[in-house]
Amino acid sequence: MKSLLDELPNFKIYFRVLLLVVGLCMLTVLVTHSTATSALTISVVNNGGSEIRHFYLSPPDNDNWGPDQLNETAISPGATRNLEVSWDQATVKLVAEDQDGCFLNTTVAATGSPVWTIIAMRRPPAIEP
Repeated sequence: MKSLLDELPNFKIYFRVLLLVVGLCMLTVLVTHSTATSALTISVVNNGGSEIRHFYLSPPDNDNWGPDQLNETAISPGATRNLEVSWDQATVKLVAEDQDGCFLNTTVAATGSPVWTIIAMRRPPAIEP
């Protein structure tokens, strides 16, 4: 029968392997959690005088917008629309386009349920001949 001293080196090896496995599992959980896509409910309140025809999302430092979030439906003046989206960054740029092709944007934190109240769409100045 083996003595305790004979078993001790095997115990140390098994213990180190166990610690390595536990450490790798914890690292996997942390990496997965930090890159997970979260569900986000964005409320768009249209208090402007124009119908919002398109609504896009993008990273704050990027002008390449994603697909239209309104799916060919508009937000009428005085109406509110709640949009369920998935987002994997800390902040998100919201871009609204009205029926005249005017754009307005803002950046919000991608946590909880952000609300964007649009008061007025900015119109470019008219060019007179």
